[in-house]
Amino acid sequence: MKKLFAILFLLVIIGIAYSQAPSVIKEKVTNSKDTIKKEKTNILPETLIKDTVFDPNVKYVLYKKNGHASYYADKFHGRRTASGQRFDMHKMTAAHKKLPFGSKIRVTNEANGKSVIVEVNDRGPFVRSREIDLSKKAFMAIASSKGAGSMKVTIETIVKK
Repeated sequence: MKKLFAILFLLVIIGIAYSQAPSVIKEKVTNSKDTIKKEKTNILPETLIKDTVFDPNVKYVLYKKNGHASYYADKFHGRRTASGQRFDMHKMTAAHKKLPFGSKIRVTNEANGKSVIVEVNDRGPFVRSREIDLSKKAFMAIASSKGAGSMKVTIETIVKK
């Protein structure tokens, strides 16, 4: 009787967990039963567009050309930044030595012309030759080579008109 009760209890817990699971997991389960293959959608451009929205009401002011940029190590994910926020390597954030917290800046890779808009929420990098540390998501969005650890960038501050 106790085993039956325990099994019933586990089935209820699993049912509750499944009903509260993200819809992505449910779609994968239902799609595996489909016999028709569906095209995969690339979510990367959508996230970049959401994070780097073009706004005609802002002006870009050159801060530094030929700056040396790198990205945070994975070990810092979840730790507190100097601004008090938790560092999230999946957000468009950056660390800069002097720019105020909350500043929005555009960082452009000089090798390929790709750029992202990031928010300064930490101090650093604490290496004399480096100008800015980007989150991993921001760095990979503009990197020419995904294996690179640093790049030459142009940094522009964003000022409302």
